[in-house]
Amino acid sequence: MSQPIDDDAEWPQLRRERRAIVVVDVVESVRLMQADEAGVIDRWRRFVNLVRTQVLPAHAGRMVKSLGDGLLLEFATVPPAVQAAIDIQAAIGRHNGDRPDGDCIKLRIGVHFAEVTSDEHDIYGTGVNLAARLTTLAGPGEIVVSAETRDALADGLDASVEDLGDCYMKHIDAPVRAFRVGPAGPLPVIAPSAPEPGPTRPTVAVIPLGLLGQEAGHQLIGDALADEIIAALSKTQALNVISRMSTTVFKGRPDTPAQIATHLGANYLISGSVQVSGHQLKVMIELVEAPGGRIVWADRLLGDLRAVWAAEDSMIATIVSEVSAAIMQHELGRASSHALPTVKSYSLLLGAIALMHRSSPAEFDTSKAMLDHLIDRDRRHARPYAWLANWHALRVTQNRSNAPQVDVQLAFEHAQRALDRDPQCALALAIDGVLQLNLRKDVATARQRLDAALESNPNESLAWLFRGILHGFAAEGVPAEQASARALMLSPIDPMRHYYDSLAASAALGAGHYARAIELAERSLRANRMHPSTYRALAIAQSMSGHMDQARRSVSSLLALTPGYTASQFRVVSGFSAGPLGQVFGDALVAAGLPE
Repeated sequence: MSQPIDDDAEWPQLRRERRAIVVVDVVESVRLMQADEAGVIDRWRRFVNLVRTQVLPAHAGRMVKSLGDGLLLEFATVPPAVQAAIDIQAAIGRHNGDRPDGDCIKLRIGVHFAEVTSDEHDIYGTGVNLAARLTTLAGPGEIVVSAETRDALADGLDASVEDLGDCYMKHIDAPVRAFRVGPAGPLPVIAPSAPEPGPTRPTVAVIPLGLLGQEAGHQLIGDALADEIIAALSKTQALNVISRMSTTVFKGRPDTPAQIATHLGANYLISGSVQVSGHQLKVMIELVEAPGGRIVWADRLLGDLRAVWAAEDSMIATIVSEVSAAIMQHELGRASSHALPTVKSYSLLLGAIALMHRSSPAEFDTSKAMLDHLIDRDRRHARPYAWLANWHALRVTQNRSNAPQVDVQLAFEHAQRALDRDPQCALALAIDGVLQLNLRKDVATARQRLDAALESNPNESLAWLFRGILHGFAAEGVPAEQASARALMLSPIDPMRHYYDSLAASAALGAGHYARAIELAERSLRANRMHPSTYRALAIAQSMSGHMDQARRSVSSLLALTPGYTASQFRVVSGFSAGPLGQVFGDALVAAGLPE
């Protein structure tokens, strides 16, 4: 007598885990089969075997299903999943050879990173369905990924990324943020348009320290220690220190020092590992000269976890002192600031910053909730207040606010709270400076705040970025370009890169370099198509260059994001209104179709 089909003993064990899901779909498979069923089946089987035997082993992927017109694949993490998708698209091109275009097998691919239920035979859940839906947004030869997938990629390092905005898909009620990805472009990610002001200085990148052991709650200790080292190193005027948000993408990657140095433009790399036993830290750290990979200095250090978070331990000071001395023997050296005291708070802050600049309304609101939670937990630290001030300012300048005057008042109140807690905090000084510039049109005070920020920390990339737009608003061309170039150099691979490019485009406008402004604005929009001020800068640059058809399209995109926006609002709100270019650029927007 046969066993009943619902006998639980016959079913494979289920697992719940986060996976990168790749769905591959053959374009126009029905037409291809009708034209040459036997030939297409043979070609498809050969290609599937190539994927199974060559692509998947190279990226540690699993083939869940092979269908007559598609594939379902899974990977443990996002970067190898996306690289496998890129390799699959390249392989089908080679596989097609020189066949006529109408006979070629063409693929569209969707990738989503989500928690799924899986067994040895299949994977299940809404994440799989969303990956399949993303393929419908892809054209032949294209790869489209979700926001969750894009968040795990470094634009220009893992892939080139283009924002498609909010997309509507069949059977999904709310729009889904989607991105088109392709092979990573040439390096450097973006070249500065002007030489770095002042003498050449060595550039240092601190890679998050690897964790030895898997004790719960310690996963981000290596990241936080790297942040403490960066904060300390950044206080010296002898070094350029790469942004922590740029170096974190190299955590756990197999890249060589030469490869990392090429991506970051660094002369020296600091890396190592940390082991936690109770409250004791054992840190192995080394300084490597790039790109040659020669170890300049290395040490093993002991520290107390509680003392490190309280900024009372000598271990960070020892690392900074030894690293600086080693670099001084080779070239020059060093700097400081304070980071948040706990790993969890640190993670919250990074998340809030990333969501704040994503431009989706829901994510923007989530960013404020995270900052409020962080401040409620501990009101002693300046940085959450500074970022909350920036949040309120963005709400006004991006036309999100229903009560602009209230948000302006709150922005200045939070900036002052940040400075009350740490008068030397370079981030707080920089954000207060841009508030003075954009919300009060007080150029003199803004200049004083940004000068103070850079005196406190010469490597505060946001201070250089805001200084670039200050000079741009005043039509001070050369310093505008130099400051923007320094900001871009200090943060070459950053989740906020579209924001840097957008503000650098405004600085280029003030310098009268319209081609450069167009280049930067278009690059910013490839990463984030939901940022209204980028469309403003692009439309102005196009209009001033005489490219009126393109300028009108940019204004149309601007109005789609901010309905009711007018040139009069631009002349009042824009920082350009504080200088000689406000009227000129307002007229340029009107010429491109923006209502007066």
